[in-house]
Amino acid sequence: MLDLRELIVSWQRGWGVARGLPAAEALGPGLRVRCLQPGRAVEYVALHSDPAALRALAARVAAEDEVTWLTVPTTDPAAAAAVLDAAGLVLLRRSELLMTIDLSAHPEFPPPAGYRLETTVDAAVLTATVLAASGEVGARGTMGLTGPDAVADRIETLPAHRRRGLASTLMGALAAGAARAGAERGVLIASEDGQPLYAKLGWRPAADVLIATTPGNTYPA
Repeated sequence: MLDLRELIVSWQRGWGVARGLPAAEALGPGLRVRCLQPGRAVEYVALHSDPAALRALAARVAAEDEVTWLTVPTTDPAAAAAVLDAAGLVLLRRSELLMTIDLSAHPEFPPPAGYRLETTVDAAVLTATVLAASGEVGARGTMGLTGPDAVADRIETLPAHRRRGLASTLMGALAAGAARAGAERGVLIASEDGQPLYAKLGWRPAADVLIATTPGNTYPA
């Protein structure tokens, strides 16, 4: 049976590894992370979405002096959204998904004609890049390796190279590289736009994800 709390902790740890962030601070109902990004200085991650935990985390978000987000993986998004709204937060995102896959089952795809694939591992960060013959980047992404899990982050296909299968090539390369490094499970948070691709590749949803902040902080993810 899936342990959602354990999965959330693992996702955050791997995401932090992928971005080179300091380790999260454990706070009981959640984690506090220094994100070091414009418009997202601090982030809290809820480890469970019962009302008391969310109210406590919302109060911490409101007390921060910097732009702060609250990320809430939940199996009851409507109830969680109601609690966040009542606590005075505003939702930036309400349709993302926490997804997982058995890396040994992830399909691989060769680069399409005119492209080549490069992968590198630096410490615990796996990077894959799909390059055009000109050397221009067509798609890129990373995975943060943390124990048996590999967390995908910043998966991107550049506009001029979309609809050519590059994202499938990229994800297959990341999954294969992570498996070779000893990882067993892939984890990611998928945007609404990315969800059809991940589902086609075999990724399965484990929870909905809400992202909230204080009023006035509407900087995009």
